[in-house]
Amino acid sequence: MTTRTRPAGFSASRTSSRPRSSQGRATSPGSPPTAACPPSRSTGDPLITGSLFRSVGHALHATGRYADAVRLTEDAAGYLEPHLGQATPALLSVYGTLFLAGSMAAARANNAATTRTFLTAADQAASKLGADANHLWTAFGPTNVAVHRVATAAELGDLQVAIDLGPRLDTTDLPMERRVRHALEVARAYSSWNRLDGAQAMLLDAEQIAPEQVRHHFLSRQLALTWVRRQRGKPSAELVSLARRLKVLD
Repeated sequence: MTTRTRPAGFSASRTSSRPRSSQGRATSPGSPPTAACPPSRSTGDPLITGSLFRSVGHALHATGRYADAVRLTEDAAGYLEPHLGQATPALLSVYGTLFLAGSMAAARANNAATTRTFLTAADQAASKLGADANHLWTAFGPTNVAVHRVATAAELGDLQVAIDLGPRLDTTDLPMERRVRHALEVARAYSSWNRLDGAQAMLLDAEQIAPEQVRHHFLSRQLALTWVRRQRGKPSAELVSLARRLKVLD
């Protein structure tokens, strides 16, 4: 019997049991939706097609098309699910990463229920994978799922979850970009809760391990500028020095 990774109650289609093509025709399970992945780009290899879905999803997310990114996640999951019975670690990683990206899109669309559903699916895929890994440069595994729980909680305004979970995560084995982004998300959560000492400490720690990434990241610069503007009196020398390194102060 095939074990399904998708959580109970998840539906790949938004309006019926089958996704539909761009012409409105129902597509067969396991067929890539034509609106998201044109037939000319479909290879028949679920790993390659899943990677194409990832690329399209990132593009939709980057341009603020969060609802479309959520729909793509649902359709991509419907396409990949029939291939999960004997899934390789790489395919599981691609599948799980689709849900992580989808969870962020859902959070930014303020859809808490779908965010939880996608995180549950990602968590199940990570459990089946068994450990943190970096198949096809996905950095997928239990730790990255937890990192996205923090990020989506912060996005949805659930600062308690972000602050309770975020600082306790050991991200040492994740790629540097993901480690830095996590630290900045925790700093943002602290800042939103007006715990500026904790927020600045997180940002400074991140700067120690990846100075160039932190100094050029929009979120670190946004945070530093916010902290400077919040000061009722003269900012501390440490904050002024940080703001200058981030080039938000002359």
